[in-house]
Order: sequence, then C-alpha cells, then structure tokens
Amino acid sequence: MSPRRLAVLLALCLSMSACNSTSVIENVSAPSRETTSSIVPSAPVPSAPVAASVAAEANAAPLALVDEERPVVQAAAYPRVQVHARKFSDAHPISFGKSQPQDLVVHGVDVSRWQGEIDWVKLRSQGANFAFIKATDGGDHLDPMFHKNWKAAAEAGIKRGAYHFFYWCRVASHQADWFIRNVPKEKGALPPVLDVEWNAFSNCKKRPSREVVLEKMQVFLTMLEKHYGQKPIIYTAPDFYRDNLKGAFTDYPFWLRAVAQHPEKVYPGRDWVFWQYSGTGLSKGVKGKIDLNVFHGSEREWHAWLAKATR
Repeated sequence: MSPRRLAVLLALCLSMSACNSTSVIENVSAPSRETTSSIVPSAPVPSAPVAASVAAEANAAPLALVDEERPVVQAAAYPRVQVHARKFSDAHPISFGKSQPQDLVVHGVDVSRWQGEIDWVKLRSQGANFAFIKATDGGDHLDPMFHKNWKAAAEAGIKRGAYHFFYWCRVASHQADWFIRNVPKEKGALPPVLDVEWNAFSNCKKRPSREVVLEKMQVFLTMLEKHYGQKPIIYTAPDFYRDNLKGAFTDYPFWLRAVAQHPEKVYPGRDWVFWQYSGTGLSKGVKGKIDLNVFHGSEREWHAWLAKATR
C-alpha cells in the first residue's frame, strides 16, 4: 500500500472515531391516614440495619451510571390494548363532587402481598387496565408475591409497573440498586414508581428535612431513569406532599393518593397522571379490599401516554 493511501485511510479512521465518541456527565444532583395498601399495621418492617444520616449518604460508594440510549417508540406503531370498563365496587364509596373518578375511563389497581392470590384474568375483566405492583422497600426487602404478580399480570394482558417503598433510614443509592436488581427491564412495562410517604408503622422514625428528602429522592430517581430509560413516577400522600413536595419535581409524572377529596383540592396546582381514589375497593378476582386508581385522560390519551412512557 502506498504511503499516500495509508495516510488517507488513517485520517479517515481518526475522524470516524472522533464522531462516534461521546462524553456524558450527569449531575445527580402527625401520621396521615392516607396510606397505600402496602402499609399494614401488623406487617413486618424491613430487617435491614438502620443506616444513618446524610453523612452516610454522602460517603456511600457511588454506583457507576452507564449511559444507555433510549429506544425511540413510534406512537402510531404502538399496539393498542382493549380498555375494559370499570366494574369495581367500593366498601366505603366517597362522593368527590362534580368530578368523579367514574367520569374517567381508564381504571386500574395497585397490589402487594396483602392481596394474596389474585386471579388476574378476572381482575382485568372487572376494569383493571393497569396495575402497579409492590416490588421492594428499603435496601433488602422484596415483596414475596412480586415475581408471581409481575408475570401473571402480563399474561392477563394488563399493563403493569413496579413500585418501591422508600425507607428513610437507608441510603438512597442502595435502595435504587436493590430495586434494579429485582425488577426486570422489560419492553412494554410501565415506568417504575417511587413511593414516598411518612410511615407510622415503620421502625424508622426519621423524618428528614425537606432538603434531605429531595436530595435522596433525586438520587433514586436519577439511577432508575438511567437504568430503565423511563422517567419514573412519584407516588405520594397528602401529608408528605405538604411537608416536602410542593413545587418540587415538576418535570416528573405524579400518582396522587386522595381518597376523601378530589386531587385538585388536596394538591392544588399539581398536574397528575394517576389518581388513587380508594383504598377500600372490591372486585372479583381478589379477596378483600384493593386500592383503586384511574388515569387522568381519555382512552385516546391513555394510548398516547403508553406510546410515550413505555419502552
């Protein structure tokens, strides 16, 4: 090969390398009765040792975040799933005034071990078009029904996502790592959920400052978004929201608990995607009570949101 031709090839190779290399730096930067069904007074709390303080958070070994290219989903190509009409009943129905959850068309549920064995096919026929399934809490507890529920809900054709119950005495990065280890990264899954509440039944009695709460949440949310390629959903209850989340995380989707008044009254000015409107729902396919939820939009908007939010 001539020296001139060799020089041309070398220059071409170097230019291609420069174009294909990237450098990505990301900055990670009185008890309420409004509790999710994952909080049960008699439930065992995580047995993990109480971690500590903001110092422990700061001194924790950083978890390397690997940059992953997000898949591009074409809305027109997204397979539409039939929306089943709501057939749930309620042990303690509430009137929310002029805007009722029944006015919205896409209903769903959230579940944990406390619902026991679930007939997912029957539950879907009753109006469970989506389900948020308890996966983890703290840094070492896995809901014993998670993997069974995760698989069975998908087989029944229900759009499902997993949620993590945040434990305020554990390092945020450890909790995110625990969730990632246990929740599959699957095509078509709903975004992961961070459940943040004050838990009166926990052996962790810490209530960090708003500044610390937001820092911990941001670490957790950033790690999950990096891994799953989806913007996580934030679930919360009125007292926690009042203490910590007013005006915060405006670029994240919210799932709000409001079982006595409409979200517009409980969370004024906050946009929301999901509303948990009952903790006393009744349905064929599950024994006992179940949390009921609804999507904030029409059936067309539901399909559009799925096309954008799922992998």
